[in-house]
Amino acid sequence: MTCFTAIPIFTPVACHIHARVRRTALAGMGLWAMAAIAFSSTAHAQPATSPAAQTQPPSRAWMTIGQRRFGITLADTAAARAFAAAMPLSLEMADLNGNEKHADLREPLPASAARLGTIRSGDLLLYGTRTVVIFYATFDSSYSYTRLGQVDNPAALTQALGTQGVRVTFSLQ
Repeated sequence: MTCFTAIPIFTPVACHIHARVRRTALAGMGLWAMAAIAFSSTAHAQPATSPAAQTQPPSRAWMTIGQRRFGITLADTAAARAFAAAMPLSLEMADLNGNEKHADLREPLPASAARLGTIRSGDLLLYGTRTVVIFYATFDSSYSYTRLGQVDNPAALTQALGTQGVRVTFSLQ
């Protein structure tokens, strides 16, 4: 019988003891190895989603006209998210057709325009890729827009916007 041990006496008893010690050591090492693998995989495990993906885009914004502040519910669109990312933002908005205020942005927003059919008072829309439009009247339209949001309580919007150009500030706070 060949026994590979560090024990100088090669007797069957010594080989048996050595084999038992070796099996116990390997078994113990196996437990340690499994524990190390389990620990390292949990310690370095990546979350199911990255922290950036867990951050919800803002769903609310504010529009200030003079001393009046209006809440805005932002649309779930890429354009609305990009618009929110550009805030705070102040725009000099000109009147058009007695039903809207509009201003061009410096940078384009991603557009996914669609014919809405009916424009509602309080609609905050994007015309093309750069023109932000606030509507203060309800009417039918054949134009295509990308939805940015909706003013929560548009009843006082007509009075606040007036008939001339106006400075409007959009913010997340």
